[in-house]
Amino acid sequence: MPASINPATGEVIREFAYLDPAEVDRLRNLSWDTFSEWREISFVERGDCFERIANLLEERAEALAKVMTEEMGKPIAQSEAEIKKCAWVCRYYAAKAEAFLAPTEIDAGEGKHYTRCDPLGPVLAIMPWNFPFWQVFRFAAPTLMAGNTALVKHAPNVLGCAESIAQLFADADFPEGVYTNFPIRVEEVPLVIQHQHVRAVTLTGSDRAGASVAMESGRALKKVVLELGGSDPFIVMPDADLEAALEGAIASRTLNAGQSCIAAKRMLVHESVEAKFVNGLIERFRELQVGDPMDRKTSVGPIARSDLVDALEAQVERSVRSGAQLRFGGQRIHDRGFFYQPTVLTDVRPGMPAFDEELFGPVAAVTAFTDIEDVAELANRTHYGLGASIWTANTVAAEKIAEDIESGLVFINRVVASDPRLPFGGVKRSGYGRELSREGIREFVNIKTVSVAA
Repeated sequence: MPASINPATGEVIREFAYLDPAEVDRLRNLSWDTFSEWREISFVERGDCFERIANLLEERAEALAKVMTEEMGKPIAQSEAEIKKCAWVCRYYAAKAEAFLAPTEIDAGEGKHYTRCDPLGPVLAIMPWNFPFWQVFRFAAPTLMAGNTALVKHAPNVLGCAESIAQLFADADFPEGVYTNFPIRVEEVPLVIQHQHVRAVTLTGSDRAGASVAMESGRALKKVVLELGGSDPFIVMPDADLEAALEGAIASRTLNAGQSCIAAKRMLVHESVEAKFVNGLIERFRELQVGDPMDRKTSVGPIARSDLVDALEAQVERSVRSGAQLRFGGQRIHDRGFFYQPTVLTDVRPGMPAFDEELFGPVAAVTAFTDIEDVAELANRTHYGLGASIWTANTVAAEKIAEDIESGLVFINRVVASDPRLPFGGVKRSGYGRELSREGIREFVNIKTVSVAA
């Protein structure tokens, strides 16, 4: 039986139940039946629904943020910001969807030729716990505005968030079946993917889960979008503004306790500024307040689950045994809950867990480099390819380096972030497909060619 556990205390908040087989069938069929009606509703009417839900998100931001913080430990101010960001993506697609999906005329000789974007049908969305509202809305806003319906399987440790989201759609007067909270067991996912009424799949999660979903989707010949893990390089060049780079590094490594796919994971720092950068990291990490995520003075909350703390602790210990230097932190803190001290590792090299694996926690892994010409190759020595950032005074040179970095996003003198206006997604084991912007809304449509003879 799935349960919400407060990661700040380790106490069970509430237990939930999975859907029984009859309810799985009923809700899946309802999503299919509703699709035939929802796809005929105008963009204006769909947009009105999303305007209403945006208003509700803002009106209920405090209460919704509390649910999020209690279930997965995000500091309350960050939870409130996440709720407001969800309202932004709703309004963005309410305003932009029709233009993004407008028919495109094609010059193909005599006659009339164009493409149109038609919705596919019910989309199964498998969502993660780390941004439990944002991840859902960044999928739902474009997908539903395109005329599809959604079956949303949320992570089992944030089913209170899942229920709150479903209630928002109901209270915003979306027709029943447009958005469906779909708490099913992992072993039931393949059967849902294979069903004829489910037309596409998306997953945000680990590369292991992504490989499994991709295999099942391929077997069923279903369109799939995967946003998976990341081991983002954070490249600090010798001419970088170190104060700005340090602020970016702290923000990226400690937001949501470092539990983000696009958090800077590997700090690649030029040897000429490494000592100063590391000292700055340690100094700032000492000042962070780790503790109760409901306290607005808290900088870093708990890790979301006990098993995740175990995994992070093991990665740090194995890296140190392999030669990494533990410069700060490196241990659990507090007598209850799932807290891990912000940590700085140096002398991190390829072959160590801190370099090769995704660290989902507040750990900064620093690797010094000598040759600027080789930094892109070092950045690419990972199975992942989600985001990267470059910190330098020479933005022209940085753009040249960006050409050689194998990732879906490169930010220069900025922390990597998701933004409704910018396409989001990765390469290699970070997945494929795109979310957000124009590219995101066109993932789950049939780009249909129509050719009319003269």
